Amino acid sequence: MTSRQLQLPADSITDSKWTDKAVYAAGAVVWRLIDGKLRVLLIHRTKYRDITLPKGKVDPGEMLAETAVREVHEETGVRVSLGVPVGVSRYHLASQKQKVVHYWAAEATEDAIRESTFVPNKEVAAIEWVSLKKARSRLSYPVDIEILDIFSNLVDDGVLRTFPVIALRHAKATPRSEWDGSDASRPLTSRGQKQAKSIVGPLSAFGVRKIVTSDATRCVETITPLAKSLKRKVVETAKISQDAWEDGESDLRSVVGRRVRAGKPAVLCSHGPVLPGLLTEIALATGTVQGSYVGSASDLEPAAFSVVHLSATNPGSGIIAIETHIPKV
Repeated sequence: MTSRQLQLPADSITDSKWTDKAVYAAGAVVWRLIDGKLRVLLIHRTKYRDITLPKGKVDPGEMLAETAVREVHEETGVRVSLGVPVGVSRYHLASQKQKVVHYWAAEATEDAIRESTFVPNKEVAAIEWVSLKKARSRLSYPVDIEILDIFSNLVDDGVLRTFPVIALRHAKATPRSEWDGSDASRPLTSRGQKQAKSIVGPLSAFGVRKIVTSDATRCVETITPLAKSLKRKVVETAKISQDAWEDGESDLRSVVGRRVRAGKPAVLCSHGPVLPGLLTEIALATGTVQGSYVGSASDLEPAAFSVVHLSATNPGSGIIAIETHIPKV
C-alpha cells in the first residue's frame, strides 16, 4: 500500500514513500470528552515498561488506515473511526531499520467505550485517559509528544471533530478496446475485483456511512464489496458518471453539496476524468482556497482514493486535510 498526505495552506502534512528498508506502522491519538473535558488515551506496555500511544505494525496486505483501526482495538479494546491525520513519526530500531508510524486523530464514542473489550495482557498492562498536559509529561518518547503537539493544534483550531468525504476512482476495468458493449457496461478485470476487495478495510476505517457511485458497471462493482461488508445501500447516479460528464450533463455540485450538508462520512466513486471536478466542487462547497492540491488529490490510480476531511461543526470553514491512499494490488 502507498499513502501520500497532501499539504493544504496552513497545514504541515508530511509526504511519505514506501521502502523495503523501513518498518511501517500506524496508530491513533484516541480522544473523548469526559464531563466536557478533553482526554486522550495512553497505553502502558507490559514488555517495554513504557507509556505510549496505541500503534502497531502493518500486517501483510493491509493499508495504513486499517492497520491504525485494528491496532487501536487490539491494544485498547476500543473500536474507532479515523479522523484527521496528525503526523508521521520516524525513528530507528535496534536493527538499524527505520520505523515509520502514521497517526490519525480518532474519537472514542460512548458506545465504543461501553463495548470496550480491554483486559490487561502480555502486551498492554493498562490504559488511561488523561489531559493533554498530563499526556505530555507521561509519554516516554519525544516522537509521541510531537504527534500529540500536532493533535493539540487541531484542538486549538477547533477542528478536532471532523467527517470525511472520500473521492474514489473505480478499480481496474476491462479496456475499451477489449469490450464490445457500451462504455458504461465495462466490468472490472480480475485485478480490479481484487482491488475492490482490498480497499474495503481502509475505507471502513474512516467510518463510511453513505455510498454514492456513478451508475457505470465498473464503479458499481468497485463499491459492491464495501457495501456488502458495511450492509449499506448503494446510491447509483448518472450525475457523476463519465458519460454524463462527456455529454456536459453531469451534476457534480448537487451530489457534493448534499454530502457536505449531511455531515456524514461518505464515499463517492467515479471516473478519472470526473474526479478533478469532484474535488473542485468540495473545495467550492467548503469555501476552501483552491490550489495545486486539487489536481494532486484527484490524480488517482485505479482503486485509489482521497479522503477530504471537513469540520463537523462548520464545514464552510474549509478543507482541514486531504490524504491519498493507493492499493498495491
